[in-house]
Amino acid sequence: MAALSRAAMVLTMMGLAATSALSQPSLISMTTDVPLPDGLSYDFHALSCNNLQNMVREAVQGAMARDAGVVPGLLRLFFHDCFPQGCDASILLTGGNSEQNMPQNGGLRRSVLDLIESIRATVHRACGPTVSCADITSLATKEAVMQSRLPGYDVPLGRRDSLAPATAQQVGILPGPDFNVQQLVRNFADRGFDKMDLVALSGAHTVGKASCGSFRNRAGENADFVRMLQQVCARNPGHLQDLDVTTPNTFDNRYFNNLQMGRGVLNSDMALTHDGETKNWVNNFAGNQGWFFSQFSTSMRKLAHLPGGNIGEIRNNCFRRNGNGESVFLAAEVFAAFA
Repeated sequence: MAALSRAAMVLTMMGLAATSALSQPSLISMTTDVPLPDGLSYDFHALSCNNLQNMVREAVQGAMARDAGVVPGLLRLFFHDCFPQGCDASILLTGGNSEQNMPQNGGLRRSVLDLIESIRATVHRACGPTVSCADITSLATKEAVMQSRLPGYDVPLGRRDSLAPATAQQVGILPGPDFNVQQLVRNFADRGFDKMDLVALSGAHTVGKASCGSFRNRAGENADFVRMLQQVCARNPGHLQDLDVTTPNTFDNRYFNNLQMGRGVLNSDMALTHDGETKNWVNNFAGNQGWFFSQFSTSMRKLAHLPGGNIGEIRNNCFRRNGNGESVFLAAEVFAAFA
């Protein structure tokens, strides 16, 4: 492989809001180093496609201006791609065994899927087939986070696109809307995340939506709120419910304030208040938005670093495998051609 700089950039934590009476951890405690997966680097495309980030930024900004659902759509797509088997764009593949057909991935935003493919086409026209759909998805999601006024974070680049979708068993580890706190903690721990990561990443629900079927079994806290949810869905079974009932179109910490009042839409949302440690993080993030923003970016960085097989190709269309003779398996050769 062509000689590339492997120096990791130090994660810059910025934009911390003024602290409340809550004690805030040191910056170091929120920026725990994450090992870089083998063969990847933060500047992998610096020679072959040095305008990559600008192309991604322009596309994401334009999409966000047209569609408020781009940010939650990208966050959900990225999480559901990375969590089962690493960030390999397997979720983008279409066909009979596509992950998009599995119940855990119902409701993926079509405009976001098309956005990734549109960015790929733009990048490949400018740079040739040097950047994978997996890398584009990672960069687009990071851009959406930064455009939401959150700190930036490093994403490993040089990933290949999976040759096949994840299996139903792999996709089955995605957290479900009725998971209890023990199930949530176990699933996240199995993928290398602690309870703070679990609560921080759940904060993405501040801009998310859920179908009525996702909270049909909502029980427990705040009976009046549960009754309201049931009545809305009885009138309109196709209703998409905001997961943050206070400021649904703003990325903020009000999701956690809602949990404190029993106004979490999903059972898995309210489950975060059923364990002493996760409840403590709910309270901390509810009281300090800057703390939540910083930890969310740190946990997203960990998600972006999940190891995968990294055996695949650079797709010429994000929705399908390359045909015979089209696969790009040796990124170094392509990299050298465009250096």
